[in-house]
Amino acid sequence: MRADRNFAYGATAGLIGDLVLGDPRRGHPVAAFGRAAAVVERVLWRDHRGWGALHAVVCTGGAAAAGTLAARAVRSRPAAHAALTAAATWAVVGGTSLGREARAIGGALAAGDLDVARERLPHLCGRDPQALDGPQIARAVVESVAENTSDAVVGALVWGAVAGVPGLVAFRAVNTLDAMVGHKSPRYLRYGWASARLDDVAGWPGARLTAVAAALAGSDRKGAVRAWREDAAKHPSPNAGPVEASFAGALGVRLGGTLAYGGRVEHRPVLNGGGRPVEVGDIERAVNLSRRVTWLALGACVAGRLVAGRLIARRRRTA
Repeated sequence: MRADRNFAYGATAGLIGDLVLGDPRRGHPVAAFGRAAAVVERVLWRDHRGWGALHAVVCTGGAAAAGTLAARAVRSRPAAHAALTAAATWAVVGGTSLGREARAIGGALAAGDLDVARERLPHLCGRDPQALDGPQIARAVVESVAENTSDAVVGALVWGAVAGVPGLVAFRAVNTLDAMVGHKSPRYLRYGWASARLDDVAGWPGARLTAVAAALAGSDRKGAVRAWREDAAKHPSPNAGPVEASFAGALGVRLGGTLAYGGRVEHRPVLNGGGRPVEVGDIERAVNLSRRVTWLALGACVAGRLVAGRLIARRRRTA
């Protein structure tokens, strides 16, 4: 029970820290992990799935091991354990930075400054911005807010509830590796396969919790559920599909369509086809929905951890 309360206090404090402070401005642990992963890649890279799998194991395993050692060092001190959980949560979630970048692009679009909006879009997602007009940029921002709410916030909370500090840092490591090597470029088609599949598995529960929370927190619950049920499976990503579809229905907008990544044009299926096209004002609505989803997800993760802890303790007493 003590560990469960430590997670509750620490995760809540960490999210408040992210809300107040945003990401660490210097020495960000995720950036340090990325540099270390890049070094591992330079040593291991081969155009082969096996070497890519080894890369994923070394990097993710190293992060999980570091989190485990840190948690063990403070396990007998509840206040220190809660503080470590808070620091880890603050370091791995990125909800405030996500909202800040989205709003900056929305502000540029509202002012009619497409050049600034195009310049800032790569801070949020990997799409080619130069061929996009204002509505297309706004749609890209809303889709990125939806997907990153799951990837950068909710998924980490879920694994933190399951495995504490090691779960928090391991999930963020997996998600970072996918962003680095999980895309289908010629260099990473084979080498990044394992990282991409691992991210699909790790992100599965967080994506479903995000979709449920979006339906509960949005302005159109029935629309969110309908879009999720009818359109999510059409998306090429098993996790982005439910999240983006639920956000589309909750906001009453239409997502999906043609987009470009790294010179490749993709024709994504339309999500919530009965919705209207995305407008600039929908960026702020998406950011606000993301924030509500975050707090709902925290409540669900804390409650789940506390209930599971009580059931385990009761079973041990009766064994």
